[in-house]
Amino acid sequence: MRILTKNGNELILLALNSEVVQKGDYLLIDDEKHGRKMIIQVYELDYLTSQGLTEDIVKDEIILVSSKENLLDPLNIGNFSKLIRDAKLVRTKIRSSIDIAGKISSNVSWIPSRVYSKVRKLSMVEIGELLNRSGNRPINIGRDGITGENFQIYAEDLDGKLNIITGKKESGKSHLSKLLIKSLVEHGAYVLVFDLNKEYDGLAMTKNGKPSSIGDRTVSLEPGGLLKFRLEYCGKFAISNILKNILEMPSTSMREFMRVWDKLECVKKLDMDSLGKLINQINMNELVREALTSRYHLLNNSGLFSETNESGIEFESIISIKSHGALIIISLNKVSGIIRRIIVELVLSKIVELLEKKLVPPIFLFAEEAHLYVKETYWDDIVTRMRHFGIFTTFITNQPDALGEGVYRQVDNIFLFNFLNESDLDRISKVSLIDNDTVKSVVKTLPCRHCLVIGKVVRDLPIVTAIPEVEAMTLGTTKKFFH
Repeated sequence: MRILTKNGNELILLALNSEVVQKGDYLLIDDEKHGRKMIIQVYELDYLTSQGLTEDIVKDEIILVSSKENLLDPLNIGNFSKLIRDAKLVRTKIRSSIDIAGKISSNVSWIPSRVYSKVRKLSMVEIGELLNRSGNRPINIGRDGITGENFQIYAEDLDGKLNIITGKKESGKSHLSKLLIKSLVEHGAYVLVFDLNKEYDGLAMTKNGKPSSIGDRTVSLEPGGLLKFRLEYCGKFAISNILKNILEMPSTSMREFMRVWDKLECVKKLDMDSLGKLINQINMNELVREALTSRYHLLNNSGLFSETNESGIEFESIISIKSHGALIIISLNKVSGIIRRIIVELVLSKIVELLEKKLVPPIFLFAEEAHLYVKETYWDDIVTRMRHFGIFTTFITNQPDALGEGVYRQVDNIFLFNFLNESDLDRISKVSLIDNDTVKSVVKTLPCRHCLVIGKVVRDLPIVTAIPEVEAMTLGTTKKFFH
């Protein structure tokens, strides 16, 4: 390959047909005369074209069709002509340079020599070494589609970070999220998943039905089943947040609820049965009573609260038992939209309270299609306030425009799968951590289960990788009538 021209941070190279490169590949330009090296990334491939070349192709095709004789070509000009026709323009973006110590540098204020520079492809192993990342907990998130070389990130680079996994339907988003979750738990982390499609339970089993490496560390909680809380354990703060934020109870009714709660707390009878009886017995305005009663019945029928104070889960108890990491799955597939929002509000409020009291360690939160159960006004709270307490969120969505601007402004890592829709690509391009050309060109042509990794996990050097198989039972696939 040879350098043809430069425009801004774009370098265009000439490649012959024998030199195989594809979108997302990294190339190293070694300027031997000046002792400098530059790293560039392929974002587009075009044919070398000119008016004269086009005319020659047309002439040759006409001759080939009209002539029935084998033309004599003693100088082998035909083969040279074929090489020229197959020559490609490799459009690349300048990413960084390599300093004297062999480390990646941001100094790209120079241009390489056209005459003395040599260009070669960088392998996944070389890229990993150049990134100079450190960590003791590797996660194998992919491999090179041609060489088969593995590519790793480190769990430490997800710790304390905000991540987004996005792509069109069935492009591989959930597959990657399962791989990250399984690896984090294997490394001893605590992961909380809001599961919309009952698909993460499969992480507890291998494909042949045996317990997986995290089988004994997986806890699945379903509303009406194991996901049941004691009212006293939830606390006044969490329940009042549900009434105010989800059920939109007026301030007058909220004051009466506080009074009812305090009375029950004094006599140590904080349970759903006692709450319902006191709401009917205590002296209050009938309209207020009606507001309280309607919301009480909704909460009582949700199946989330035990009728007495005798049974209910406690997150700190689960974590203390699973001392080497745990996956806590909150199933949201069988409940209505309003119950989903109640569950999320309740769980997050309780986790924050436990983190404030230092009763549980920091937790990785995976939220699939969060726009279906979290109000947009609440996202900023999740990604800012909860981040400081120790909840590190990964959003998984096929609708990038559903996430608010506040989420994208604070994102640390983005895992981009295939998108074809122009409006989705425009949205991602505006908020992505790299240039628009790379996002629009590379992401649009990504095969299934291939993603473009951007952010701190790759030291801001975008990497295209093929996501490997997860050693777990596959659940959540689309059910079909015709098999």
